[in-house]
Amino acid sequence: MNPIAPTSWPNLEYVFEIRATIDPDFHIGRGPDEQLSFTPVSGGSVTGPRLNGEVLAGGGDWAVERFGTAQLEARYLIRADDRAVIDILNRGYFRATPEVLERMDRGEHVPEDDPGLYFRTAPVFQTDAPQHRWLAEHQFVGLARDEDGQVCIRVFLLA
Repeated sequence: MNPIAPTSWPNLEYVFEIRATIDPDFHIGRGPDEQLSFTPVSGGSVTGPRLNGEVLAGGGDWAVERFGTAQLEARYLIRADDRAVIDILNRGYFRATPEVLERMDRGEHVPEDDPGLYFRTAPVFQTDAPQHRWLAEHQFVGLARDEDGQVCIRVFLLA
């Protein structure tokens, strides 16, 4: 059996950070082993080496939590600095140890690489703006964290 050579591993390129401002969530509920909630997105910013702009109000994040892990599906719009509109569908997972959840509830900054936090996403973009077609033609991964009332996602292009 041949091990995979390190030269064939994927590369990640940091492209931008999304800072989505969120409003209080709505708990919808579902049953004894899972909870369904919706968190509205009310604005925010996008900054980085490959894209800058704003997060538009009106989207949101649906989360289904089962056994301590939340499966996330967020949908919202970004308006780039050049006025092009970009749709984002961002799916991922969130889980945290009780200690990390307590820290987050106190408003403490918990970095995305904290061993007690797993908050990862796989954003998919759509746009017909030629200058941003690269977003709709590549795979991305996101490292997320909560900070100051925002969900912050560092987005990396998977090469």
